[in-house]
Amino acid sequence: MAKSMRIGIIGSGGIANAHVNQYKKLADVEIVGIADVVPGKAKQFIEAQGLGGAQYFEDHRKLLDMDLDGVSICTPNVSHHLTTVDALRAGKNVLLEKPMSVTLAEAVDMVETQRESGKMLTIGFQPRYDPNMKLVQDIVQSGKLGKVYYVETGGGRRRGMPGGTFIRKDLAGAGAMADIGCYSLDMALSAMGYPKPLTVSAYTSNYFGTNPLYHPQADQFEVEDFGVALVRFEGDLVLQFKISWAMHMDSLGSTMFLGSEGGLKVNPHGTGNWSGVWDGKVGSMTLFHDFMGQQTSTPVPVIEHQKDLFFEKVRDFVEAVREGRPAPIPGDQILIQQAIIDGVLRSAESKREVAIELP
Repeated sequence: MAKSMRIGIIGSGGIANAHVNQYKKLADVEIVGIADVVPGKAKQFIEAQGLGGAQYFEDHRKLLDMDLDGVSICTPNVSHHLTTVDALRAGKNVLLEKPMSVTLAEAVDMVETQRESGKMLTIGFQPRYDPNMKLVQDIVQSGKLGKVYYVETGGGRRRGMPGGTFIRKDLAGAGAMADIGCYSLDMALSAMGYPKPLTVSAYTSNYFGTNPLYHPQADQFEVEDFGVALVRFEGDLVLQFKISWAMHMDSLGSTMFLGSEGGLKVNPHGTGNWSGVWDGKVGSMTLFHDFMGQQTSTPVPVIEHQKDLFFEKVRDFVEAVREGRPAPIPGDQILIQQAIIDGVLRSAESKREVAIELP
């Protein structure tokens, strides 16, 4: 019989419930400790989740003193760096919620610490587990499109602005770009094999978040609710990235890959205020190409599935730790995405194109 895997949770906010609910579905996995800096919150979380045997802490470092096989980090963005580095140095494998960090420097330190520790750092992008995302990657990397030279990605909610820690710059670091834009970036970048970015020219705004007609915490809103950027990569490739928490528009359009031999259009799933963001299903896909000298298009069948993508993410982490496999979504890959978001924010603030420098 396999040894029971011991898991700790750092941060007991809303997303921690999603992690615990998935861990509970896995055999031979035991949640043995919860840490949260807010006095009494970890204890309340344990009681609400029925984790009677788990210990609770206000200091995550005391949790990390326990015998743990892995930890889920579910803290506000600003704490991702500290808690991840501490966990890796304590010899724990880490499943970290997105976004990876607030700054590029933090992400670099996290990756360097992971390499020194020999432990796993995987980032929580559950859309990767949608078989349609894998299909997009397969098409792009198959050569059917020829030389891919332009990619357009992003998405937007007509209305869908969060509050609390998400809108405070000292806790979130960034707004829509990091919260939902990271999904769009990962979709496009993973399909292209995460090429090296060179420069970015960007614009951001927060006309909706700072307006009390649209947000009840307008006087506390400090991050962007809209952003757009043009990113240049090695290999003569450019990407247009756009994202919105709120706008007077129904959609920011499809994700598109333009190549010398063909093009792929990927439409988001669903309709309404919260549709148009790549944190869920794919709506439809179409391959544009020429056949016998004639322009044509071919629908790409969408793979119907009933997978719980969040469960797949947690299960893959557990199995990778148990089997000694590499990180499913490695931190040194997502570091590239973090460099782009960092560049977007620097470019928007300076109102000019900036260089992206990777270590």
